[in-house]
Amino acid sequence: MPKNPVDVHVGNRLKLRRALVGMSQDKLGQIVGLTFQQIQKYEKGANRIGASRLYQFATILDVPPAYFFDGLEGQAVVSRNGITLQAAVPDSIPAPAFGREDVDLLRAFHLLQSPALRRRVIELVRAMADATTADSDSARENPALGTVQSA
Repeated sequence: MPKNPVDVHVGNRLKLRRALVGMSQDKLGQIVGLTFQQIQKYEKGANRIGASRLYQFATILDVPPAYFFDGLEGQAVVSRNGITLQAAVPDSIPAPAFGREDVDLLRAFHLLQSPALRRRVIELVRAMADATTADSDSARENPALGTVQSA
């Protein structure tokens, strides 16, 4: 049976938050009385997380339960009898899957205390992203300028 996209999304959010607070799957499992394999299945969306367990995770990871559903606004769901139900909110940009580098960057960013420094870091990263996009676009438009190399 294919994984439910909502279960996958909730699992990704669980994994992201757990990683952001620096907690292992094993530690989270010990706190709630599960094995790390069961936590892993939740994070991959292979197993659904019940309401009481989700509330437990939210409490342990210090987020509101709604945190796990952020980014799902407007996504269609399929009922048990196969009927597709479309939410009233228009489709939004799907939430990205976060990798280890994303979590490391976000964790380091949260350690910055100065709001001014945080703004400057954001501006720097945006400028770098814009430059990378511009370089890629230029190389595609004019191959004589050189090739685009991946990092």
